[in-house]
Amino acid sequence: MHAVVVKVTINDLNAGISDLREIVVPRVSQAPGFVTGHWTRKDNSGMSMIIFESEDAANSASEHIRSSVPQGVTLEDVEVREVVANA
Repeated sequence: MHAVVVKVTINDLNAGISDLREIVVPRVSQAPGFVTGHWTRKDNSGMSMIIFESEDAANSASEHIRSSVPQGVTLEDVEVREVVANA
């Protein structure tokens, strides 16, 4: 398994959370190879970890994330990492 780790700055909290719940999460959860995802926030900083079955699926998703940033947030970083353990 591989994870896509995404870091954002939330510029508009209401719009950012609304787009996350209504657009981002449903779209990501339908991506090929999707396993699970967790989106977190602390103040105006957001971070998510989205797990995919394969590195190819994670890389494909990371490219899509880079090209479709929702309104109200600024993309700071996207990286793909191997999942080495989970519980």
